[in-house]
This record gives sequence, structure tokens and C-alpha cells, in this order.
Amino acid sequence: MADLKRRTLVLSSGKQIKLFGNSVAITKTLELGEGYAPNILSLVEDQSDSKNPPALSNPHKLTVDELNDLADFNMQLWMNLKAALRQYNQVDPRIFGQEMGKNTTASAEKPEGVPKRKTKGNEDPKAPD
Repeated sequence: MADLKRRTLVLSSGKQIKLFGNSVAITKTLELGEGYAPNILSLVEDQSDSKNPPALSNPHKLTVDELNDLADFNMQLWMNLKAALRQYNQVDPRIFGQEMGKNTTASAEKPEGVPKRKTKGNEDPKAPD
């Protein structure tokens, strides 16, 4: 199992990935990256006075139920990534953007296309602004 030690992600294969922060995040489109801004729930230690116990930072005043909801959401995204990797059995661009509902496995449907951005030249003259 992977582990995070001193800003290094250590994988069970032995591969090590240096991180700028201390966490790994997943987006709704199953892209992975660093989520190193602890701005939702974190521990704040006063560096100048070690006598004071660390304080809790919870700026959105999340409840236990809301934090469990957030944890469930993130775990489902990681499960969706695992399902997509199993479906394609390789690292493949098709693993991204799969619209997977809660508690489902990856479907064989193609992901929806991204609409083109309006630029000079591809605008529809009949379309309203």
C-alpha cells in the first residue's frame, strides 16, 4: 500500500514521488494531483508558543456528518478511478471524465464531448448571444 512520508509519496512498487505539499487529491474527472492547501479542515500549530495546544481550523464549520459526506465523495472518486483502470487494463486517456454514478462501475459509454469555445470563425451567425 502507498504511504506518504516527509512529502514523498512512496508506492508499493518502490517508486517515490516528491511532493510540494503533503497530500494527493483527485478531481471529479479522475485526474490526480497535489491538494496541498489545508483550507477545509486542518490542525494549526502556533510556532511561536509551543505551550499552547494545536488548534483546529474548520472555517466552513463542517459537522461530523458533513465531513463523512466529503470522505464518502472522495472515496467514491477513488473507487471510480480503480473501476476505470480495471475496465481499460492500462493507463489510458479514456479513464478520465467517465460519468459514473454513486456505487457503480465504469460503463462502456463514451464520455460526452466538450463544447467548443466561441472564437472568431466558428460562431453561429444565427445563434443568439
